[in-house]
Amino acid sequence: MLKILVTGISGRMGCAVRQAVEANPDTELAATHDAGQDISAALEKADAAIDFSFHGFTPELLAAAVAQGKPLVIGTTGHTDDERAAIAEAAKRIPIVFASNFSVGVNTLFWLTQKATRILKDYDIEIVEMHHRHKLDAPSGTARTLAEVVCGETGMDYAADVAHGRQGLVGERPQRQIGMHSLRGGDVVGDHTVMFATDGERVELTHKASSRMTFASGAVRAAVWLAGKPAALYSMQDVLGFTD
Repeated sequence: MLKILVTGISGRMGCAVRQAVEANPDTELAATHDAGQDISAALEKADAAIDFSFHGFTPELLAAAVAQGKPLVIGTTGHTDDERAAIAEAAKRIPIVFASNFSVGVNTLFWLTQKATRILKDYDIEIVEMHHRHKLDAPSGTARTLAEVVCGETGMDYAADVAHGRQGLVGERPQRQIGMHSLRGGDVVGDHTVMFATDGERVELTHKASSRMTFASGAVRAAVWLAGKPAALYSMQDVLGFTD
């Protein structure tokens, strides 16, 4: 039985992960953590931790996990470049699954986007995501991953070639550009669409989530998979066994 610490327990995802841990026959809830509490003390009670909190908490969590040699599943998004680098550095010491989305369906979308981009790389590519009004970061981590998948297949650069919305007299759309558009409203759990458009036709790949439990259950699945793995930085694609 894998004992799991759930961080960010007062958040929507933290609550969902707690339910998923309690529902999984291979896991049990060892402890929970929220802002202002001692992360080291909470982590000592567990075999692994699942984190859906706030990106600014990640360095503190990494330090505690490395010190205790505990595996991590990190689903928090909005990390700075320095925080992402810190995750990669910690993964040299402990096993970490770091993913922007733990849904099996969304990871299938990542895979399909890679395949479609290889075929449609000369098409205009736009990404649209929508989330509930309370989401703090934009674009979503999933949308960023989708853009990174496209960049990996086309040779474009995320920082240089992703246009985050458009306003004013922007001129004709350049071919080497990825349009990124973030919508916020209501209680939308998460919608993502990748569009490939050219003269005469358009291909759209879409995933819509109606429950956070799909993400939470995937994160618990990742924690179980991570047990006994060597130190490295893994993705949900690794957990699901997706191959190129």
